Amino acid sequence: MRKFAYIFLIAILALTSCDTFNKVYKSTDTAYKYEVAKAYYLAGNYSKASQLLETMVTMFKGSDKAEESLILLARCYYNSKDFETASQYFKVYYSNYPRGEYAEYARFYSGKSLYEGITEPELDQTNTYTAISELQLFMEYFPYSDYRDDAQAMILRMHDLLVEKEYLSAKLYYELGDYMAYMGNNYQACIITAQNVMNDYPYTSFREDLSILVLRARYKMAFHSVEDKKLERFRDTIDEYYAFKTEFPESKYMKEADKYYKEATEFVNK
Repeated sequence: MRKFAYIFLIAILALTSCDTFNKVYKSTDTAYKYEVAKAYYLAGNYSKASQLLETMVTMFKGSDKAEESLILLARCYYNSKDFETASQYFKVYYSNYPRGEYAEYARFYSGKSLYEGITEPELDQTNTYTAISELQLFMEYFPYSDYRDDAQAMILRMHDLLVEKEYLSAKLYYELGDYMAYMGNNYQACIITAQNVMNDYPYTSFREDLSILVLRARYKMAFHSVEDKKLERFRDTIDEYYAFKTEFPESKYMKEADKYYKEATEFVNK
């Protein structure tokens, strides 16, 4: 009891003194050092807690503190919003202790950490793909976990993020239209991009927006085509219209779609 009170007192001093922290950092008394690190963690000083824990996780390997210190270090980085580093340490944990006490927790938070750090859809989405993979693996290892619903919800949100990125790319192709057409058909690129993402993510909430974008692009491509390609491409526009109307009969874009159909039909009948 006296030893605990002594450690607690020193820990409190460490929290308020830079000199004391330096002494603790250089100390060879790992048990004392670990108690101070936990005191920092509980006080919300994750930077100093992680600095101390970094020096001890290797030394603790094989001891009864090995698992706890590693998961605590990962939590320090997670709480500091250094999500990429947090994910790396959670991975280190479940790689070293696949059946450890915190294995389920570490696998879940390895993916969640990356999820928390994902960027806007316009930017690189490498971490998004990695986060999806981590969470899918988590659900394979722990199919009945209490975290499963949260993992599924995050995966769906990330799928929508990836779809949004492709939607923006398809929309950009459409807006480029005939600009720099010598480098390729921008309308065709729009159609291919939108169709690919709908095939990959058939239940996306962006499906209606992607579908009208394909119809717009087909109409524009037909309208701007040379004469001997117009008939075929306006027929493609009509086919696309029927597909759109069948899937989205109450669409907010129906008036616009009807306009494309009317003009395409007039050309074909003429």
